[in-house]
Amino acid sequence: MNNIFKEIYKVIKKYDKIVIARHIGADPDALGSTLGLKEVILNTFPKKQVYVVGVPASKHKYIGELDKFTDDMYDNSLLIVLDTPDLKRVDGVDVTKFNFKIKLDHHPFIEKFADIELIDDKASSASQLVVELVKNTKLKLNKDAAAKLFIGIVGDTNRFLYYYTTYKTFDLVSYLIKETNLDFTNLYENIYLRSLHDLRFQSYIINNLTLTEDGFGYIKLEQDILDEYGVDAATASNMSNNLTYIEDMYAWAVFVYDKANDNIRGSIRSRGPIINEIASRYNGGGHIYASGVRVSNFDIVDSLIEELNSACAQYKNKNDIN
Repeated sequence: MNNIFKEIYKVIKKYDKIVIARHIGADPDALGSTLGLKEVILNTFPKKQVYVVGVPASKHKYIGELDKFTDDMYDNSLLIVLDTPDLKRVDGVDVTKFNFKIKLDHHPFIEKFADIELIDDKASSASQLVVELVKNTKLKLNKDAAAKLFIGIVGDTNRFLYYYTTYKTFDLVSYLIKETNLDFTNLYENIYLRSLHDLRFQSYIINNLTLTEDGFGYIKLEQDILDEYGVDAATASNMSNNLTYIEDMYAWAVFVYDKANDNIRGSIRSRGPIINEIASRYNGGGHIYASGVRVSNFDIVDSLIEELNSACAQYKNKNDIN
């Protein structure tokens, strides 16, 4: 794998203009990996023009500022896409218009759309892959980049709790801390700080969650509920991460109307049933236990709920759970 890191470094070194993109509906890993990579490149090559693009996520603005995309960014540019397995989910750019494309991703492979693709579905996060790229090339870390990459890793592993956290994850996080003397404990406050109205909204979700006999939990959220609690679609969707340790559920989902895109955004999680294959049939995908979808209406959501509930039933039967 070291050869592909060196190949990526040579391409980065060659291009004076670099655009960095990620998936629609940014999360801490998508933002941490892209903004962290920008810092690393500029720290190594200060004269390069480097832009991180995509729709901002107000909930995660503490990670850093994004750049506004303009058409001149296509001219003689390198595109680096992070944390995105398929072309349709790349946010903010037309991938085909770039001179050269690189993809770094930790999701199961869906399709090839870049000239160089580094895919490791055993990596905890795209941020972990960026740290590995830095460690194996002449790219230079600084403390700001390390903080963004640490946030990305913590976000996708939920504080190193998820199954894809490995010894390599801890080795690379240790490398970040050692190389930059990163004060990582203070970073957790921004990641996990919650407003009172967010917590009240979380209570609404728990109180109104539907739980099937087969252990699938879900809620459908219309715009009026978001307005009542003063939250956006991204905040509502991320609430799925707060339902992890409910004993009675094997899988769960939050489906929310996304006014900005006029569609339904679904965030699906699991403690057993495989969900990414189902999500891929509904304009989505992701990891086997954490996936997302975007569909046009709640009628389609109802069909998805039936499939996810069936997956829970099969999981119960397979594992002889009463």
